[in-house]
Amino acid sequence: MNQSLRKTLKTLRLSGLADTLEVRLQEAGANRLSHEEFLELIVQDEVNVRQQRLLARRVKAAAFGQTRLLEDFDFAFNPSVKRKQIFDLSTCLFIREHRDLLFVGPPGVGKTHLAQAIGHQAIRCGFQVYYRSIFDLVRDFLEEETLAGATKGLSRYLKPDLLIIDDMGLKQLPKKSGEY
Repeated sequence: MNQSLRKTLKTLRLSGLADTLEVRLQEAGANRLSHEEFLELIVQDEVNVRQQRLLARRVKAAAFGQTRLLEDFDFAFNPSVKRKQIFDLSTCLFIREHRDLLFVGPPGVGKTHLAQAIGHQAIRCGFQVYYRSIFDLVRDFLEEETLAGATKGLSRYLKPDLLIIDDMGLKQLPKKSGEY
């Protein structure tokens, strides 16, 4: 591919197409693809790259810290966790129906892993997710109140389709946190 075409594709923000064009041109020649089939392939390449980037941005914005997926959860470790129920939750129907979800149990049974894994699945389903521990949430509100007023920081918690608040009840919160 010549530099002029590459530059034009970058200017049009078609970097996914630019990255695969040479391979697709060879493929089109070898398989005698029609113009329409070729165009469909390269446009789909661009769509795929954009979807991957959106997914990466949403995972970063969710602030999980580390990647925890349902595929990695050891259901044998905690047999009281019902696999079918968790995989039903991973359809994200509860988000579409605007219902809450609460994991309850002692420390170390997999609540954080499952919450983050369902959060990742929600992102893959197209939802915006934000993850915070209750301690980070309280700290954020206390800092916002000190800096600019609590309502400004509140939007970060109201915007996502799924807000995951972890570690509730783990330790006592500061007295001032009761105001939130």
